[in-house]
Amino acid sequence: MSDIKKVVLAYSGGLDTSVILKWLQETYACEVVTFAADLGMGTELDGINEKALKTGASAAYVEDVREEFVSDYIFPMFRAGAIYEGTYLLGTSIARPLISKKMIEIARKEGADAVAHGATGKGNDQVRFELAFYALQPDIKVIAPWRLPNWELTSRTAMIEYARKHDIPVPVTVDKPYSSDRNLLHISFEGGVLEDPWNEPLEDMFQLSVSPEAAPDQPTVLEISFEKGNPVALNGTPLSPVELFEKLNELGGANGIGRIDIVENRYVGMKSRGVYETPGGTILHVAHRAMESLTLDREVMRLKDDLMPRYAGLVYNGYWFAPEREILQTAIDETQRRVAGTVRLKLYKGNCIVTGRKSPYSLYREDLATFEDDTVYRQGDAEGFIRLNALRLRMRTICAEEENGE
Repeated sequence: MSDIKKVVLAYSGGLDTSVILKWLQETYACEVVTFAADLGMGTELDGINEKALKTGASAAYVEDVREEFVSDYIFPMFRAGAIYEGTYLLGTSIARPLISKKMIEIARKEGADAVAHGATGKGNDQVRFELAFYALQPDIKVIAPWRLPNWELTSRTAMIEYARKHDIPVPVTVDKPYSSDRNLLHISFEGGVLEDPWNEPLEDMFQLSVSPEAAPDQPTVLEISFEKGNPVALNGTPLSPVELFEKLNELGGANGIGRIDIVENRYVGMKSRGVYETPGGTILHVAHRAMESLTLDREVMRLKDDLMPRYAGLVYNGYWFAPEREILQTAIDETQRRVAGTVRLKLYKGNCIVTGRKSPYSLYREDLATFEDDTVYRQGDAEGFIRLNALRLRMRTICAEEENGE
C-alpha cells in the first residue's frame, strides 16, 4: 500500500469516517476524496461537503442516487419478495452495492489508487463493499482501517479523543446508546444498549414510525397499483419510485407499520441483534405478495418461493453483482410480466391488512371457486384425483402390515 497516492473514502460525516479521513492522510500521506450517497437520509447530509473539505479532503462528492436506488436495487429485490431469515427486508444490505458502484466510478474519474470504508472486521458491510469493489474493478486496492494492525482507534472513546486532537467536528458523544443507518427503505439500529438482546428498544429511538399504541384509532385505507411487479401508483395517482416510497413511509409510519426487532446471523459467523423500521417497504411487500397471489401460477409461485431464501442470502451477504444473483433476477423478472393490477390495504395500529385485489391478468375464477351451484367443475372428478394421490400412502401402510404379518 506504500504506493497509494489517492483514496476514495465512503464518507457519512459521522465519527468513524471523519476520523478515518484524517487517519488515511496521516498514515499514507495521500489525497483523500470523499463520497456520500444520498439514499434518502433527509437532512443528515446537510453540510457534509464542507465538513469533508475542512477535515482535509481534496475533493468531496455528494450524489443524489435515490431514483436509481429505488428503481434498480429496491424494486428488483422486492420483485423477488426477498426477506432474510423470515423477517429482515434488507434495507442496509441493498444500499451497499450502489454505494460501491459509485465509489468505483469516482475512483476512475479521479485516478485513485484505492477505495476505503469504515466497516469493522466483525460486520457484514466490509464483505458487501469489497465483493462489489472487486466485481466492478478487480485490481482495485481496498483499505479497511479496522482490520489493519496499525489501527489503534478501537473504541468510540479513542475516536472522540482523536477527533478532538485534530479539531474534527463530530455530532456524537460517548453517551449515544446505539448506532443507526438510514435510507429510503429503512433505518437500522444496533450496538450499544441493543447488544443485550433482552433490552427493549427505547421508544425515543424510533424516527420513521409511531408505536402501534400511539397510532390513530381510525384505519388508513389505500390502494397500490402494479405493473410488471413494480408499484406505479398510489390511490390511482401515478408516482415516481421515490415519491411513492416517501408517501408509503409517511403513511406506514403514521400507523405504526414496519418495526421489527431480530437476532440475525451475520455472514462472518456470529449472531447480532438489530432493530429496524421499514414502514413503506413493509406495506409494499404485503401488497406485492397479494398481487402475486392473484396473478401467478401455483407452481411458478412455489418455485419463486423456493428461490427467495437463496436470493435474499445473496443480497445479505454482498453478492449483488454475482452471476448467480443476475441469473435469479432474470428468472424472477420473467414471472413478473403479468403481476399487474391493484391491491387495497388497511393500515391500523401496526397491522397491514389486505382487503382487496384485482388484475386484468387474474387467474382467479369465481365460477370455479364458488361454493354455490356451478356447471364448470365436476366434483366427482375429485374422487379419482384423491385415490391416485393416496396410492403411495396406502401402499406404505399395506406393506408395513405385510412385514408385521398382520
